[in-house]
Amino acid sequence: MIEERRLESLIRKPARNVVNENKEQQVRRPPSVKKGTPPDQTNAEQFYYSKQMQGKTHMVVVLTDGEQLEGVIEWYDRDCIKLNRTGAPNLLLYKHCIKYMYKAEPE
Repeated sequence: MIEERRLESLIRKPARNVVNENKEQQVRRPPSVKKGTPPDQTNAEQFYYSKQMQGKTHMVVVLTDGEQLEGVIEWYDRDCIKLNRTGAPNLLLYKHCIKYMYKAEPE
């Protein structure tokens, strides 16, 4: 009997790993969702053009060569805008030729 106890104490039992138990008890969470890439277009340009068209705002368009044109934006698409001018022909302007534009000062 004593020898059996002695043999049992000499036999190594595998120790239970507390870390593994804690991992098993933890609730499995779904993998975190990564943020997607930002959108290619914010639609800010479309919003700006639409707002100026609805208000029939007089705009000054400065071209890349420095020429300034004044008129009201009638419509736009991906590549160009149509500028209605009083006392002068209406123009179709390619966007790549526009340096910048701003609202004309009221007289």
